[in-house]
Amino acid sequence: MFDSMLIKHCSPTLAGLKTAGLFNFRFCSEQEAQQTLSLWNRNLNPKGVCIRILKMNSCRALIYVYRRTLLGRLLADERIQAFLAPYGYHGLSDDESLLLLERRVQACPEFPHEIGVFLGYPLDDVIGFIENSGRNCKCCGCWKVYCNECEALRTFARYEKCRLVYERLFLSGRPLIQLAVSA
Repeated sequence: MFDSMLIKHCSPTLAGLKTAGLFNFRFCSEQEAQQTLSLWNRNLNPKGVCIRILKMNSCRALIYVYRRTLLGRLLADERIQAFLAPYGYHGLSDDESLLLLERRVQACPEFPHEIGVFLGYPLDDVIGFIENSGRNCKCCGCWKVYCNECEALRTFARYEKCRLVYERLFLSGRPLIQLAVSA
């Protein structure tokens, strides 16, 4: 079941098209969650894909799946560093930034909207979402679009095509580990 959720929500990440994906998953226990993530990380880390829990509430986990290299490139971008600095991310390593994101997801009464950066959404759209409180977007797909609508629609279509191809291959018997592209 966990592998089918990875396919459904993270195919573009597995394919190397997108920095990260996010989904909720229910485990029987925290121990099962840790064992599942440990197993999948052993299989996917060599391909450049990492999985971590950002938040866990009574066996329901918010799962963050990301490409370490793509995330590193994003977090090294000067515009993104300037955007993240007021949220406390100034001068942090990638791993330290992920730990802070995890703490913010757990502690904030509202979802910390800077997570859009960690998911690979365009910075201008993340800023637009924050400034507009999630309203007045030009269109909506994987994220709410405030700036480059045409480019976003092309990206949404590419992600959807990837998901459909991955689902078809997975349902025909191809193991997820073979579908994950090496970094």
